[in-house]
Amino acid sequence: MKKFFKILLWTLVAVIFIGTFVYLFINSRPGETRYEIVSPSTGNIERTTILTGTIEPRDEIEIKPQVSGIISEINVEAGDMVSEGDVVARIKIIPDEGQLSSALSRIETARISLADARAKHDRNTLLFDKKVISREEYENTATTLAKAEAELEYAQDAYSIVKEGVSRNNAKESNTLVRATTSGLVLDVPVKVGSSVIQANTMNDGTTVATVADMNNLIFKGKVDETEVGLLSVRQPMTISIGALPDLQLDAVIENIAPKGTETNGANTFEIKAAITVPEGRQLRAGYSANASVMLNRAANVLTIPESVIEWAEDSTFVYVLTDSVKGQKFDRTQVITGISDGMNIEVKSGVTSSTRLRGRVATGK
Repeated sequence: MKKFFKILLWTLVAVIFIGTFVYLFINSRPGETRYEIVSPSTGNIERTTILTGTIEPRDEIEIKPQVSGIISEINVEAGDMVSEGDVVARIKIIPDEGQLSSALSRIETARISLADARAKHDRNTLLFDKKVISREEYENTATTLAKAEAELEYAQDAYSIVKEGVSRNNAKESNTLVRATTSGLVLDVPVKVGSSVIQANTMNDGTTVATVADMNNLIFKGKVDETEVGLLSVRQPMTISIGALPDLQLDAVIENIAPKGTETNGANTFEIKAAITVPEGRQLRAGYSANASVMLNRAANVLTIPESVIEWAEDSTFVYVLTDSVKGQKFDRTQVITGISDGMNIEVKSGVTSSTRLRGRVATGK
């Protein structure tokens, strides 16, 4: 009995060993690889590119003061509409002591000259009434008196301008009033009441009191890679989408392509400007991030295949054409001439027909 159980045990071990070996052998044999079959189709291929950029006013006008001083009054804030000539701010002049002293001295000199001219004219008036002097002498002193009066008035006006920045003769046109030089929307007011400002001159740009722009005249400003800039042209249409306004699509037309590129992150890019058509009743804001979609090339009613079935070999392209599907799948490597691609499908100019069956991706691994 013991011998019987021993034989049975060894028999079981042998069966398990042989079964394991057969199982591993069968599974180690390579299975037949099968592929999906793809057929060419007729359709349209459009090659587009996406440009990133911003929405900006065509012209942003910086309003600067004509005199230096301190802001005493601000009449606008960001978001207000202004018309050309509107008073944006008022400036209080801080007079220069040297100029102020010179202006006072001019007034005193003018007063002395006026007193002298008046005394001489009064004396000549008496002499002329007694017919002692000629009319010419009398008129000369009258002219001198008028000039002295005018000089005093000019000196007092100059003193007023130095001290207060306001002309006594034309206070409404005082250069202490900062006026809008164009009509539009106030984008920014970077100063506050009490801020010191400097007038614009040849030595400095001056302090910006406000920035105004026409928000109905907007442009898209973006950049395009050097590999695609040659495919763009002036007056080429594009479609603008704004991330903050996903329901809005804007039409635009390229109006300028920079003749010189700039290096950005190791790649050369060229600036693109496009005029935007703003829909009636829609208000856009300056600085919106936007994407512009531009069609670079288009082929209509052409033979297309998925780009994934193409095999690239240097400057040539190949596909695998199904020649036999009865005893497994057999394919013939065939050269094709391709056209434009949209990233998913590619145009085929020659090498296959609409009835050709092509090898696609792997469908079954074993």
